[in-house]
Amino acid sequence: MKEYPSMLVPDFVKEFEPYIPSKPDHILKKYYKVSKLHRLNNNENPLGPPKGAIKALNSLKPKEMAIYPSGDAYDLKEFIAKNLNLHPDQIILGNGANEIIQFVIKTYCSQGDNIITGDKTFAVYEWVAEFSGIEARLTPMKENGFDLDAMLAFMDERTKIFFICNPNNPTGTYVDKKTLEKFLESVDGKAIVVLDEAYCEFVEKDDFPNGAKLVDKYKNLLVFRTFSKMYGLAGLRIGYLIGSREAVYDVCRTRIVYSINSAAQAAAIAAFGDTDHIKKTNDLVKTGKAVIIPRLKSLGLEVINGEGNYVIAGLPFNDQLAYRKLIKKGYMVRTMTSFRFPNHIRITIREKDVMEGLSTAMEELIYEMTNFYSVA
Repeated sequence: MKEYPSMLVPDFVKEFEPYIPSKPDHILKKYYKVSKLHRLNNNENPLGPPKGAIKALNSLKPKEMAIYPSGDAYDLKEFIAKNLNLHPDQIILGNGANEIIQFVIKTYCSQGDNIITGDKTFAVYEWVAEFSGIEARLTPMKENGFDLDAMLAFMDERTKIFFICNPNNPTGTYVDKKTLEKFLESVDGKAIVVLDEAYCEFVEKDDFPNGAKLVDKYKNLLVFRTFSKMYGLAGLRIGYLIGSREAVYDVCRTRIVYSINSAAQAAAIAAFGDTDHIKKTNDLVKTGKAVIIPRLKSLGLEVINGEGNYVIAGLPFNDQLAYRKLIKKGYMVRTMTSFRFPNHIRITIREKDVMEGLSTAMEELIYEMTNFYSVA
């Protein structure tokens, strides 16, 4: 038997450690000996999809699954465009935002180019760039938000893309409309600016920019949105890109067609713009934050709370240790070392009773660890 030809793998790829997702809930429950596991790690919507999306999914006929879906999600693209007052040629659908990030980097970047983003933001921008052999330049955050002046200072003639998560995952900070437009004017079309609005539906502030209304003015602006968070369709993997017709045409050169399944397309059409669902979700988030934040602060923990359905808690001990101990109590949180927030956890906001249960679990954890260190 011949050996595996590892010499065919590029050296830069060999430097990466593969991302290992968490095991399924039924495996974790068995391993940690818990009967119920609350997922507070992926910012999923506990309300699930809107009623219209559920109805659309239930109406799907199994026989139709033998037929390929629309290769470019034609009906969904038309529907989104009509609702956002855009042309359908200004929209691309993808298998989640991760696939769309790949499309954009493939379109604009070649060997020797670089992308610029923050050092404490959604890590996939950095990962996809480096997986592709493209340099990722990371600027320090300022007051847990993007420092746009620092990003401009990092720019050179090989900078192709700026990635700005707005509001930012994981800190919840956001770049307001006036500041964003000033930044776009400064970039002056010399690079693509990507505004990742995965959590935009959770923001109710008047000065929060609507990227979809800026793409005609700024031809180098691309906007990402998703159906995973607010609309509760994470399991169907569907996101979309908005831009000028010229930019979208170029990104179409590198996209993969037929990557969005029929169920995702049908559910997304039924979910999009459901204002009742958005209000119920935002009300749930407000109620949940009102429970968890005071309880965390009463324990002397640092709390980072901005927009979005999540908060960060700083711990006086290792975040991986906290993860293992909390999962044994039935609560799964996101460790933040990979976000460059060592000894912090991110908590997805859920129903009031779940937040109360986690608060109690956190109090028990802090008590256990305080006693452990005092004895040691």
